[in-house]
Amino acid sequence: MQTAEQARDIARGFLLVALPEGGSGAEAVLLVVSELFANAGQHASAVTGFRLEARPGAVAVAVGDASTLPPRPRPLDPRTPGRFGWNLVREPSAEVQVKMHAAGKTVTATVRCPTGIGPQPPA
Repeated sequence: MQTAEQARDIARGFLLVALPEGGSGAEAVLLVVSELFANAGQHASAVTGFRLEARPGAVAVAVGDASTLPPRPRPLDPRTPGRFGWNLVREPSAEVQVKMHAAGKTVTATVRCPTGIGPQPPA
């Protein structure tokens, strides 16, 4: 997968199953997918991994890239375009994790939304 548009298409199909009611949770997941892909493309030149996971009451979006630099918020400046992508990931997310590894990093954002998946029994 190469583009944010392709990732959104995959996410829409996933959300039809995971969030059959749709709603604002689905829109928030699509926003997070778009921004994580855009950030990876802009700051690391490419996405190296993409995963969606339905959890009880949430959807996790994980995007990997080859950069070893962690994401960071940038000061907003009306004279400079952009600089708000990281905020657009963090704002709708209940949790955001950045895991560094030898090949770069993976950012996982968890968006609360009614998935219809209940708690899993202990193994």
